[in-house]
Amino acid sequence: MAIAQTRAVTAPAEAVSTRKRRNWGPVIVNGVLALICIMWTIPTIGLLVSSLRPPAEILNSPWWNIFPHQEWVAVNKLQLPTNADQSQPQQVEGYTVTDQQLRSGATLPNGHQAKWLNRRGRLIGISDQEWKAGLNFTLSNYTSVLFGQNVTFTSPDGGTVNVAGENMGNAFLSTITVALPATVIPILIAAFAAYGFAWMRFKGRVLMFGLVVALLVVPLQVSLIPLLNVYTNLGINGTYLALWMAHTGFGLPLATYLLYNYVSELPRDIFESAFLDGASHFTTFTRLILPLTLPALASFAIFQFLWVWNDYLVALVFLGSAPSTQVLTMRLANITGSRGQEWYLLTSGAFVSMLLPLAVFFALQRFFVRGLLAGSVKG
Repeated sequence: MAIAQTRAVTAPAEAVSTRKRRNWGPVIVNGVLALICIMWTIPTIGLLVSSLRPPAEILNSPWWNIFPHQEWVAVNKLQLPTNADQSQPQQVEGYTVTDQQLRSGATLPNGHQAKWLNRRGRLIGISDQEWKAGLNFTLSNYTSVLFGQNVTFTSPDGGTVNVAGENMGNAFLSTITVALPATVIPILIAAFAAYGFAWMRFKGRVLMFGLVVALLVVPLQVSLIPLLNVYTNLGINGTYLALWMAHTGFGLPLATYLLYNYVSELPRDIFESAFLDGASHFTTFTRLILPLTLPALASFAIFQFLWVWNDYLVALVFLGSAPSTQVLTMRLANITGSRGQEWYLLTSGAFVSMLLPLAVFFALQRFFVRGLLAGSVKG
C-alpha cells in the first residue's frame, strides 16, 4: 500500500518535470537560431551602413557611430608662444597638462579635452563632448564604384583628397552574362536527364545514373587543367562559351541527382494517363514534368546561381582577367589588393555584388525548402 502511494506521488512530479523540459526545448532552439541570425545579420548591416557613409567618416569612425553617442567636438584652439618648450608642462584653461597627456588627449577637470593639434606648430585643441548621430548618408560611393566617378573628401589631417573611382558596371554586366546561362542550361539538361532516368526504361540506365552520382565526389579542381587544354585546342578559351560549358558540367551531377529524387516520386498514374492519351515523352516532359518540378528547379536555381555568381577560380581559369570580361569577384579582388585602404570602395563594391543574389534568393525562397525536401519522404 505504501509503495502504491509513493508511485502515485512521484508520477505527477515526473510528468511535471517532463512537461517543463518540453517547454524549455523550443525556447532553447529558438534562442540559438535567433543568436545565429543576429551574428550573420550584424556584419551585413555594418557593410550596408558603411557603403552609405561619406568616405571621411568611414576612415575616421566605425559604422556603429550612426547611433546616438558622445563625441569630442572642437570648441577652441590654444596657440602657445613660439619660444614655448613643448616637452614641458603647459597651462591649458588654468590647469597644468604634461606633454605626454597632450599627445594622447588629456581630460581636464572642467570636462574639456586638451590635445596637440600640431605639436611642432605649438597648437593645442580644446574639445568638449556632445551627443551626435552619424546619419549623413550618401550614394556617391555607389556612383564611384559603378560608374568610376571621382571622390573628393577631407582627410584626418585636414587636407583634401581626390581619389579616382572604380568602374564596376562592366564587371556587373559580365557577371550577369555568365550567371544566367550557366544557371538555365544545366537546369534544362538535368531536368531531361532526371525524367529519362526516372520514367524511361533503357539498357544501362542504373549504371549511367550511378556514374552521374559518383561525379558528385570528384573535386572540380581536378578537371581544370584537362578542360583548359581542350578549350585551348578548340580555340574557345577566354570566351563566355567556355565558362558556360564549364559551369554546366560542374553543376550537372548535383542537379540531376536532386531532380531525379523529385521526379521519381511523382504519381505514376499521371504519366500512364498521359501515355494512354497519346502524349509523347517530350509532351509529357513539357506539360507535366516542368510544372510539377518547379520547387526542385527553383531550389537548384538558387544553388547554381549563387555558386556561379560568387565563383572566382573557374572564371579566372577559363575566362581570364581581361578588364573587358572580368567578373565581380575578380574586380573586387583587384580592388582589395590595390586599394585596400579605401573602405568606401570595398564596402559599396561588396554590397553591389550581394544585391542580385539576395533578390534571387528572396524571390525563390518559398520553393527553397520544398526543393530541399525533394524525395526525402517515401511511401
